Amino acid sequence: MTARPANAHQARLLQLLRDGGPNSRAQLGDQVDLSRSKLAVEVDRLLETGLVVADGLAASRGGRRSHNVRLNPELRFLGVDIGATSVDVAVTNAELEILGHINQPLDVREGPVAVFEQVLSMAAKLRASGLAEGFDGAGIGVPGPVRFPEGVPVAPPIMPGWDGFPVREALSQELGCPVMVDNDVNLMALGEQHAGVARTQHDFLVVKIGTGIGCGIVVGGEVYRGTTGSAGDIGHIQAVPDGRQCACGNRGCLEAHFSGAALARDATEAAQQGRSAELANRLAASGGLSAADVAAAAAAGDTTALDLIREGGRSTGQVIAGLVSFFNPGLVVIGGGVTGLGHNLLAAIRTQVYRQSLPLATGNLPIVLGELGPTAGVIGAARLISDHLFSPA
Repeated sequence: MTARPANAHQARLLQLLRDGGPNSRAQLGDQVDLSRSKLAVEVDRLLETGLVVADGLAASRGGRRSHNVRLNPELRFLGVDIGATSVDVAVTNAELEILGHINQPLDVREGPVAVFEQVLSMAAKLRASGLAEGFDGAGIGVPGPVRFPEGVPVAPPIMPGWDGFPVREALSQELGCPVMVDNDVNLMALGEQHAGVARTQHDFLVVKIGTGIGCGIVVGGEVYRGTTGSAGDIGHIQAVPDGRQCACGNRGCLEAHFSGAALARDATEAAQQGRSAELANRLAASGGLSAADVAAAAAAGDTTALDLIREGGRSTGQVIAGLVSFFNPGLVVIGGGVTGLGHNLLAAIRTQVYRQSLPLATGNLPIVLGELGPTAGVIGAARLISDHLFSPA
């Protein structure tokens, strides 16, 4: 895709067609502040670029029937969501519907070269399946702070070897299309906003609890990244004074006390100390424990597993309560791999937030699990690149 909208009116029309699907000129006119003649000019110019195509006659609203238009069905975006231990790669159309999706295990500590070899191999597999001849743009999420304008990770604690790596530039050359890069939690927020539980919200938080912990902040419908791109790095807010050593070098960070890695460590310790027969049996069977093992043990009624989840929920809820008091969001979404712990975790977080924050902030505040699961990140990645391409050049 080489064409870009020439002005803000065209950009708005593209975004309406992306978010609402095919539409008639008349209905588009109801949603933009343009005269009928000016709207016709802008739609015709978009048709000339090939970004938009005609899509038959619209249903009659009385009088002469309007024509439908839609985004070009040949447009393809690549969404890549890199986590600490796995990667999701998906192809979407211009309306951000997932056409093909692959998930594979991955260790982000292997460094950018090895990781992107795997990502490019997965993208090639999706192309070879006939879903796309090429990509018109790609969005990439990484599990660490990103200097957004340059698309460069900056000192990510769980990503050794990634500091300063030119992700956007390197992948743009390999893929032959524009690339945008952001923190993975920001993309989860974009995904839930586009197609998930936050569709009707303009001010909300998405907290991702996985190998690490991060927060996507949406203000007025836009992701807030902060001055340098590090907004939302709540995993390194102190939750326990003089607590455990964290990978960032500080002590007592939330991430050091409750995350996928911390939960696995605590569960292993409980099993080895004989505090949980259920966890001990699982450890003996597999040689290691994960958050999924803790969830299964809790579902079986294991009190130690339940205590681990509740204590982690309390620590997380304590930090979220501070965010709620400061930001006053309309919704808090909990996502990430550790959400397999389900409603035991959610209940502990809710209890702490509702107890600590003022009633004015929490009286009508839903705290819910995300709807999209592992597809939130790839939908958000496609949304990120479409926002870029559907804005004036």
